[in-house]
Amino acid sequence: MLRASARFLSHVLAIAGGGLLAMCVPLLNIIAIPKSGYSLRRDLRYGDGPRARLDLYLPDALKAPAPVLLFFYGGSWQSGTKNIYRALGEAFASAGVITAVADYRLYPEVKYPAFIEDGAEAFHFLREKAAEYGGDPARLVLCGHSAGAYIAAMLACNPKFGVDHVRGVIGIAGPYDFLPLYDPVLIDIFGGDRVMATQPIKYAHTKSPPMLLAHGTADKTVGPGNSRRMAKRLSEAGNDVALIEYPGRGHLDIVLSLAHGFRHLTTLREDMLRFIAAN
Repeated sequence: MLRASARFLSHVLAIAGGGLLAMCVPLLNIIAIPKSGYSLRRDLRYGDGPRARLDLYLPDALKAPAPVLLFFYGGSWQSGTKNIYRALGEAFASAGVITAVADYRLYPEVKYPAFIEDGAEAFHFLREKAAEYGGDPARLVLCGHSAGAYIAAMLACNPKFGVDHVRGVIGIAGPYDFLPLYDPVLIDIFGGDRVMATQPIKYAHTKSPPMLLAHGTADKTVGPGNSRRMAKRLSEAGNDVALIEYPGRGHLDIVLSLAHGFRHLTTLREDMLRFIAAN
């Protein structure tokens, strides 16, 4: 029954798009996500302002010092909340990885680069506090989906944001090379339709931490060419990068595949855990 429900929800999300994700995931959290095996520390303050908060998922069978995963969600830099990502927290805390899901400021409250600066604050907070929760501050991996993958990549590749000692980066369906812009809102967010300084691929020539770039071949929201071009540029610059594509998967079902009961959709969770263990 759960497998059939997973297929149905994946199909509905692929048709309906991102707006439905915020409605479906709370239901998923109630009916499908195990409540045991981890504990949750809610609303840890990493900075000033009401959105400078993160939720921390701690494995019950913690083997300190444990690796730490910092996740940023997507939403076109305009929407999103950490409160609907318990499925992701469970996915990795259940495997012994301390997992943080961070909120960050959104448009129209802020524009580029404020959401990246918030990500940097969350990173520095975790590096400082990880050991208090049994984590290894030297094994902190950045991760994100969509706009969140953009934040993770910019933090790792652009030295302007002052983030170093990143152990690795996992980008899921990320936009790394998406100019020119045509959407008036995105043009406003990024200060123009062709501002190359806003693109992660511009900084791919710098020395970067190991990266895993994951993308669905059927992604119509953020084309898989983003990850292909980013991986190529990183590799040409001598960086350690792996590109994994999931045939037939779109922009939403790729991240849904991390949730309990939906992991048959892709091998993303296993691929991510393998990457975390190797770095």
